[in-house]
Amino acid sequence: MINNNKVVISGIDTSKLPVLSDEQKEKLLIRIKQGDKAAKDEFIKGNLRLVLSIVQRFAGRGESMDDLFQVGCIGLIKSAENFDTTLGLKFSTYGVPMILGEIRRYLRDNNIVRVSRAMRDTAYKALAVKERLTSEKSREPSADEIARELGVSKEDVVLALESIVDPVSLFEPVYSEGSDAIYVMDQVSDGGSDNNWLDEILIKEAIANLPDREREIIALRFLDGKTQMEVAQEVGISQAQVSRLEKGALNRIKSQL
Repeated sequence: MINNNKVVISGIDTSKLPVLSDEQKEKLLIRIKQGDKAAKDEFIKGNLRLVLSIVQRFAGRGESMDDLFQVGCIGLIKSAENFDTTLGLKFSTYGVPMILGEIRRYLRDNNIVRVSRAMRDTAYKALAVKERLTSEKSREPSADEIARELGVSKEDVVLALESIVDPVSLFEPVYSEGSDAIYVMDQVSDGGSDNNWLDEILIKEAIANLPDREREIIALRFLDGKTQMEVAQEVGISQAQVSRLEKGALNRIKSQL
């Protein structure tokens, strides 16, 4: 809470906090190195205004200023305990980056992706339509079919459904056969453009909607890199049948993009 020149944060009225001189800080830091707990308490109290000035840089982000202040204090304590008094530096030269780093690490580790209410509503409606159409058609509907039922675009349906999916581990297998497995990490591109990410989602959805036999053939051909002859031998059908099923599967995928 800020009122004129008075700032109250974490129950502390910062206007009443002491301000230490450089000489006082140096003497306290030497005592801290010697294990003097009272000196550390006095030093921390005398530098809380430094923490406050850093925390105020993060105002307006929707984060609790009290929480950030407490995290900043952790950075201050670490700085006081680890500061090397023999280097001839001012404490702020070392302390400010440490406090900033502690706050940024907290923000990174506690970052929550907030999904809008409208997108959540679209997702839940899409799930209801998907369940109904699955029951009616005895198969999973495509994004296009769900979109037509809801009167929205296919992209909106895909984005909404993706927004409520739990995060997936990079080490979760997406396809496995015997002792060999392909993991999510293997599917993450090392470079290139991010412009095609939505197309990739739609392709994955289209493959998931294929009949079991067609999905198996696509996996063997394009994930395992096997020839049509090798696939034919593995699944027990002719090469001509593999070719026909593969062509049909690819046409199904194209029709949903």
